[in-house]
Amino acid sequence: MSRSFASVCVVGGGPAGLAAAIALRRQGCKVTLVDCTVPPADKACGEGLMPDSIAALHQMGIELPDEVGCPFRGIRFTDGSSSVTADFPVGVAKGVRRTALHWLMVQHAADLGVSLFWNARNVRLLGTGISFDGHSIHADLIVGADGQNSHVRRQAALDEVAHEKRRFGFRRHYRIAPWSPYMELHWGPTSQIYVTPVSAAEICLAVISRNSRFRLDQALDDFPDLKRRVHDAEPASRELGALSVSRRLRRVQKGKVALIGDASGSVDAITGEGMCLGLKQAQALASAVKSGNLAAYEQTHRALMRRPRAMSSLMLTLEHPGLQRRVLAGLARSPQTFESLLAVHVGAVSFKRICSFNLLGFGRAILAG
Repeated sequence: MSRSFASVCVVGGGPAGLAAAIALRRQGCKVTLVDCTVPPADKACGEGLMPDSIAALHQMGIELPDEVGCPFRGIRFTDGSSSVTADFPVGVAKGVRRTALHWLMVQHAADLGVSLFWNARNVRLLGTGISFDGHSIHADLIVGADGQNSHVRRQAALDEVAHEKRRFGFRRHYRIAPWSPYMELHWGPTSQIYVTPVSAAEICLAVISRNSRFRLDQALDDFPDLKRRVHDAEPASRELGALSVSRRLRRVQKGKVALIGDASGSVDAITGEGMCLGLKQAQALASAVKSGNLAAYEQTHRALMRRPRAMSSLMLTLEHPGLQRRVLAGLARSPQTFESLLAVHVGAVSFKRICSFNLLGFGRAILAG
């Protein structure tokens, strides 16, 4: 550990903040975490942990017990007419309730000796650290992990946005046994719905669209097969909503402040990569702290965001109904292309490696339609 960052304060106790606290504590830093909520904190998200997310958790010493969550083997795309599936090339994936994951991470951070302060209000940056509720804490490094509307980002003058687009998501759980060993992404004319198995008797449905008033019950009218499946299922949670923001900041580090997770920029929720990005950013920040070169985090953060942003842009081109139908039909005729794209999505291979053969075959499959 670099002596320059012996004490760290993390503002924000969601998965990204907890991951940062854990990674930095494992480097030997004295870590304090403050958050305005009380765990377990819930959030509207698809709740699927991709294989790279589970591998990142493992690197932090966090193992998901067998009784927590539900494994799935890959991804299925469907628009009601065409359907294509692919298994993950390596590793396992799991649907895990957000509250269950949060508790596991809170407990692991506490076991490592992270000082946790919940229900903390009025957090302010100081020259020597932070203050909250009349208390002050010394910190050589302040980590802003306080989400999309980060107060740390604003106070540190890191809130200059280079690019931003917004969509809206709503999520609800249903008491029904998963009908598929895959996480499903259902494509409709104005929205997409994720179906994630989160236990042997429960699924999570999450809809994403550009309409802030387009709720899950209304969206299901565009997905008759899916609506029939869940029609008689009992809701297992209330509907929660959240912004799905594609945001790129000019900078994510300045002086003794570094941003992580959604506070540092984000990709559209359609990628399912938000959790994994936060975990990998935490490891990158810990490595920069260990080397004593915090500026290196800026470069690594930019590199980590590159692939998810490219995949997000690629997937969102399918919002156009005509293109959506042709592409999904082409993928159904060229499943090896879908397998390759999924491998890129989870970081198993690069775009360059698949471009020459698989995408050429995929182009022929689309033209054949």
